[in-house]
Amino acid sequence: QVRLVESGGGSVQAGGSLRLSCAASGFTFRIDAMGWFRQAPGKDREFVSAISRSGFNTDYADSMKGRFTISRDNAKNTVYLQMNSLKPEDTAVYYCAADRSPSLSRVSYDIDYWGQGSQVTVSS
Repeated sequence: QVRLVESGGGSVQAGGSLRLSCAASGFTFRIDAMGWFRQAPGKDREFVSAISRSGFNTDYADSMKGRFTISRDNAKNTVYLQMNSLKPEDTAVYYCAADRSPSLSRVSYDIDYWGQGSQVTVSS
């Protein structure tokens, strides 16, 4: 089994920053691509960002480009999401995602492994 544990969520004012971390444990050799999704109340889970195993390839949803940065440390089996210039509409539960495929799907039901989620609240 693969276990993903997020940390780093919290509350911040608009324009502020937060950094999410996601540590993988267990059968980590099964993990290739990793990334993040988020889900706001009453909305579907949506793609945020993804990163390849090497870290060379990254992908962002359009609304996050230029504000969010994804990175990973394979020695620590950890992926990070640096979130800057946060907006109230970024308020959501952020989920770490990992997949056995080399590229992370933008479709939530294609994902192999999920974390438990971390709340991010941005106030205006």
